[in-house]
Amino acid sequence: QVQLVESGGGLVQAGGSLRLSCAASGLTFRSYAMGWFRQAPGKEREFVAAISSSGSITDYADSMKGRFTISRDNAKNTVYLQMNSLKPEDTAIYSCAANRQVVTRASRAYDYWGQGTQVTVSS
Repeated sequence: QVQLVESGGGLVQAGGSLRLSCAASGLTFRSYAMGWFRQAPGKEREFVAAISSSGSITDYADSMKGRFTISRDNAKNTVYLQMNSLKPEDTAIYSCAANRQVVTRASRAYDYWGQGTQVTVSS
């Protein structure tokens, strides 16, 4: 059974930082590209960042470039999202997802999803 478990969310002031983690089990982690998505109340799910299975290729949504960094540790079956210079509009539930194919922004391409972790940024 595949499980993706996010952690590291919480309440932070604007300008602060958080590091999200997503621990994977039940799959050959090193064979999967990983992505982070977010969904704010009343809004559609939004692509945040993605990383290739080896970690050599990354992709970011334009609004996250320069503030967010995605990384992975295949020895620990974990993908990370370092979020700096957080803004109130970053408030959302952040979820990780696994994709057997390629680095992609398309949520429909992802095979497995975590439950998400809440990030709240106060002004």
